[in-house]
Amino acid sequence: MTAHPEGGPARRQALTREVMAATGLDDAMIGLVVDRFYDRVRADPVLAPLFATRLSDADWGPHLAKMKRFWSSLALMTGDYHGRPMQAHLPLPVSGADFDRWLALFRETATDLCTPAGAALLIDKAERVAASLELGIAAGRGHMLRRGERLPATEA
Repeated sequence: MTAHPEGGPARRQALTREVMAATGLDDAMIGLVVDRFYDRVRADPVLAPLFATRLSDADWGPHLAKMKRFWSSLALMTGDYHGRPMQAHLPLPVSGADFDRWLALFRETATDLCTPAGAALLIDKAERVAASLELGIAAGRGHMLRRGERLPATEA
């Protein structure tokens, strides 16, 4: 069976090569960004406790591998990730401020490690992911966020 020239695996691979050439991103760089970002998360006084309640030391290896597939799929359009991130994040006791902190650490990491074009692509994707998750979590809590409104903290 021959792949259609306008779609399918051949087209996905061509798009991946184009993104890699334009940004300097590849699986190795994405892996480095993910590792360094989560090093920062694990040391962060705001985010570390959120992750510590969900991931044991033994869980971090599989989590990082999953995040590398996720970011490769998102940034390089590899199609390597097949998960359900919204369902995984719905029960988390997070707020808009937590998303802001997550994005700040992500921006710092991408800017420190990537070419300007690579950092810009990853940061754009991260901002979209954060906005989508924040809206989805709010909806899961029965709250529709209005334009400019942020996800409130959960009550203890």
